[in-house]
Amino acid sequence: MKCFASAGLLCFLYVSAIPAHSQNNVLKGKQAMTDWSADAPGVRRIITPADLPPPFATSSVDEGPRRVERPASAWPKAPAGFKVEQLASGFDEPRVVVTAPNGDLFLSESHAGRVTVLRLSADGKVQSKQAFAGNLRQPFGIAFYPAGPNPKYVYVAETHQVVRFPYRSGDMKASGAAEHIADLSGGGRLRGGGHWTRDIVFSADGKKMYVSIGSRSNVSDNDDEKLRANILEFDPDGKNMRIFGSGIRNAVGITINPTTGELWASTNERDGLGDDLPPDYITHVEEGAFFGWPWYYIGGNQDPRHKGAHPELRNKIKVPDVLLQPHSATLIMKFYAGTQFPTEYRGDAFSALHGS
Repeated sequence: MKCFASAGLLCFLYVSAIPAHSQNNVLKGKQAMTDWSADAPGVRRIITPADLPPPFATSSVDEGPRRVERPASAWPKAPAGFKVEQLASGFDEPRVVVTAPNGDLFLSESHAGRVTVLRLSADGKVQSKQAFAGNLRQPFGIAFYPAGPNPKYVYVAETHQVVRFPYRSGDMKASGAAEHIADLSGGGRLRGGGHWTRDIVFSADGKKMYVSIGSRSNVSDNDDEKLRANILEFDPDGKNMRIFGSGIRNAVGITINPTTGELWASTNERDGLGDDLPPDYITHVEEGAFFGWPWYYIGGNQDPRHKGAHPELRNKIKVPDVLLQPHSATLIMKFYAGTQFPTEYRGDAFSALHGS
């Protein structure tokens, strides 16, 4: 089961990326860059670097969201055999849901500054709800460490630091105070502001901790961006920080492919180049990989706002694995390792798109 939180609601989303062998309803090229109105279960979009329009082919439009009451008939659609159910509501900016080894759901309520635990009954209903930890600053990523049925800690990535709490399986409230593990924005390392989400994940062998840091700006290369637009690597105790992957404007979600052990990231790309440029993307990130931000995008395509900058980097840029509709704001992504879905879904990656 994959959980996704949005707009104060928490739902089970029984929805997956369509398996690669499905060839129905394939949108390519310009058609693949259309908005949500073309979406439906089974629709596939294929965008390649060759499909990119030139910069400023259209004027950029900023249409902020406005809140409306949900019509009674409005509900997420799912493929045949799947369904969507509301699990809980009344949260304060719920952003990330992580399942503890014992099945409890740990939820980061970013605006409220807390991590909440939901315990489910055998029939999948919320049995109890408890604030695990509070007084946090925009908590986002949550990770259990070490891996296995009996982790000793719950790590939480706040916007300015990583902390951890002592944990024993079944705890619904932290038994001790937050322990500072890694500094993310204080001490002169990183300037605050801009993208505030920080996701966190541990390597398959448990020896490394990865934290995603989004850019402060849209496309600036000044000193405010020092150590930003990167995925940072630490030891689990927060020591030996270094840049693992760079030039990634805002890797909102990072995860480990359980089959290959690779680190994967879902990335929000830059704005201001037009409606259809550049695509957001999902990609695996190798040690030392550079993805171009802010000077280049989707390979060696130079951002005209940095014309002539860093020509020595053009041939060092990695092209992402999967391109998504521009400005669709891909968020958390996970690989499915369960057995509830049909066989063709196993090993697929799930991603949630915020939409723009």
